[in-house]
Amino acid sequence: MPELSRFLGIIIVMYYNEHNPPHFHAKYGGQRGAFSIADLRLIEGQLPARIIALVLEWAFQHRDELLENWGLVQARRPLRKIAPLV
Repeated sequence: MPELSRFLGIIIVMYYNEHNPPHFHAKYGGQRGAFSIADLRLIEGQLPARIIALVLEWAFQHRDELLENWGLVQARRPLRKIAPLV
């Protein structure tokens, strides 16, 4: 599991067998959600509203890094870690 970041019990990942549109996954407890990088919204899954807000706050701060990692995923190259939400 290619982990990009971890904060407040939330784990952010991208998988190498991904499909468009560019997105990332967030895991919290037993729940999961996929978020679009382009428009920063939940596109799949279910997470508590507070967790969605935290993930979106983090993603807004790191959108360029997420897009860079998306390119790495598509090229099957190692991903770069992204700083957690502080």
